[in-house]
Amino acid sequence: MTASATRTLNVALGERSYPIHIGAGVMRRPDALTPYLAGSQVMIVTNESVAPLYLDALRAGLPESLDVRTLVLPDGEMYKNLEQVERIWDALLGAGFNRRCTLVALGGGVIGDMVGFAAAAYQRGVAFIQVPTTLLSQVDSSVGGKTGVNHPLGKNMIGAFHQPKAVLIDTDTLKTLPARELSAGLAEVIKYGLIRDEAFLGWLENNMTALRCIDAEAVSEAIAVSCRIKADIVAEDETEQGVRALLNLGHTFGHAIEAHQGYGNWLHGEAVGAGMAMAAALSCKLGMIDVSALARTRAVIESAGLPLAAPANMSREDFLVRMRLDKKNVNARLRLILLAAIGEAVIDDQTPPAILDALLDDYPRR
Repeated sequence: MTASATRTLNVALGERSYPIHIGAGVMRRPDALTPYLAGSQVMIVTNESVAPLYLDALRAGLPESLDVRTLVLPDGEMYKNLEQVERIWDALLGAGFNRRCTLVALGGGVIGDMVGFAAAAYQRGVAFIQVPTTLLSQVDSSVGGKTGVNHPLGKNMIGAFHQPKAVLIDTDTLKTLPARELSAGLAEVIKYGLIRDEAFLGWLENNMTALRCIDAEAVSEAIAVSCRIKADIVAEDETEQGVRALLNLGHTFGHAIEAHQGYGNWLHGEAVGAGMAMAAALSCKLGMIDVSALARTRAVIESAGLPLAAPANMSREDFLVRMRLDKKNVNARLRLILLAAIGEAVIDDQTPPAILDALLDDYPRR
């Protein structure tokens, strides 16, 4: 299959099933959005960085007979809050949009999460379509129906599960992605290899240079495999009662870093990269993986241009305060995603506090 061909995957959720279309120029096709619209009212929500690049192209593919409105929000993780979601609701109500309207999220994970949450709550649930424009959102946040906003005490603590009608992944958008954002997206790609597919991790090790150079064929393959793994896990456990929690490898540590540093100072993928290295180090301390597996994990994370060290200004208690607010915790027991092997993750709630404390005390800072 050539890089220009469209790949289509399916998230199998019964009546809530939906396709993921992956390919160059997908959003520019005249019929890209129309099959998934609930009615004639369409609200495209994007941000100040993405709008000049792709808003006109996406809107041009919609029939003139539709009532199409646009809303441009500020760009950045620091704006992922209820105030911005209220702006979406204000725009919908101001335009008189009804229950058969469709919201379109054009942007990265922040836009996708906020638009999805706005759609989940507006008139108790309306349709939305994901058009992710960053690698991180293409391989992770646009798939699976997790929506929400941040709270000063924790990331994504306010939200809902609300599945999109479709996900349109246009690989051409990566040509305008800054190198730092590309590396952040690669963190989530690496995660899939670590938790579920050692062969894919090996492929990433061999193709990391091509991925960082945005080689079309390599990027298309990485996105397709990542989405397939996530779609399979979501189909098995839509609301994260079990196996879906494995998708959070590195996220308990990473979310603590993001919240403590201030949202946006560390990109989500950068924090997850360091968090995965910390989770692997803890797995090694517990005797779950050996030092060679730890070294391999660290090497692939570093090869993506991601940090391995934790922030210099975070103490053990800084980490623990944030980690205790993690959504995976049950009955005040800390639940961590750790590695039993490369390609096999497990949910662990039995880590002795003394070992976790030692890791947090001794882990390298920068």
